[in-house]
Amino acid sequence: MQESKPEKVFKKNPFKIFNHKIKKFFDDLRAKHAGDDLYKLGKTYRTDKIGKHFYTEHYSSHFERFKLKKINILEIGVGGNENPYRGGKSLRMWKKYFPHGNIFSIDIEEKSPLQEDRIKIFKGSQDDPVFLDKVAKEIGEIDLIIDDGSHINEHVIATFNHMFPKLKDGGIYVVEDTQTSYWEKYGGDSKDLKNPKTMMNYFKNLTDSLNHQEFMIPNYTPTYFDKKIISMHFYHNMVFIYKGNNDEKSNKPAL
Repeated sequence: MQESKPEKVFKKNPFKIFNHKIKKFFDDLRAKHAGDDLYKLGKTYRTDKIGKHFYTEHYSSHFERFKLKKINILEIGVGGNENPYRGGKSLRMWKKYFPHGNIFSIDIEEKSPLQEDRIKIFKGSQDDPVFLDKVAKEIGEIDLIIDDGSHINEHVIATFNHMFPKLKDGGIYVVEDTQTSYWEKYGGDSKDLKNPKTMMNYFKNLTDSLNHQEFMIPNYTPTYFDKKIISMHFYHNMVFIYKGNNDEKSNKPAL
C-alpha cells in the first residue's frame, strides 16, 4: 500500500516530529495551571485569539454554559499555512476548555499530524459543499461552529448558508475576523458600506429575521433564518449567531 503524504512527512522529518511532541508536552503541562481560564489557556497555547485579537473574553461569556457538556465543536481553519506541523493552537485550547468535548476542524492543507485524542482534522475546502456534507455527516450533531477559515467574504457567506442548518438547536455559530468585510483583497468594501456582497452587510441584514413576526407583509412566508436565528451579537471583528426556534408572537394589529 502506498504511503500517505502525512506518513512520508513523518519519516522524512524525525526532528520536527520530536520537536512537535516536546512543545506539546510542555504546553499541556503549563495548561494545567491555567485551569478553565480561557484567556490563560489561549496564552499557553499561543493562539492568536488573544494578543493579535481580543476574542477569548467574548468566547468565555458565550461558551461558558457548554464547558462541562459532551459537545461537538467544528472550527473551520487550523492555521499554520502549508506546514503540516504548524497550527492547531486553538484546537488544543478548546480541548482543554471543554474536557468532555470532541474537537473537529477542517483545513485546505494537510494537517493530520496535529491530530490527537479528541481532535480530528479533515482536509478540504470550506468552499466545497460536498466536502462539508461529508464532514457534518461524520461528526453528527454539531453544537458550536467557528469560522476562522479563508476570511474571504464569499466563502464565509456560502459556508454559513450551508452549515448553519446543520448546527444543533441551542448551538452557536461564530464568524471571526469580520474586518475582511472592508478589505478588497478578501472581497470586502470600505467605500460602499452597504455592499450586499460583504459578510458584515449579509449578517446585518439577517438581524431583520429576528423581527420577521412584525413584518407588515400579507401572507409573508418566513425563511429558514427567520425561523431559526434567535439572537445575534456583534463585536469588534466577530459575530455570534444563536440558533433555536424564533417563534415569539407579535402583538401587531391585524392587516
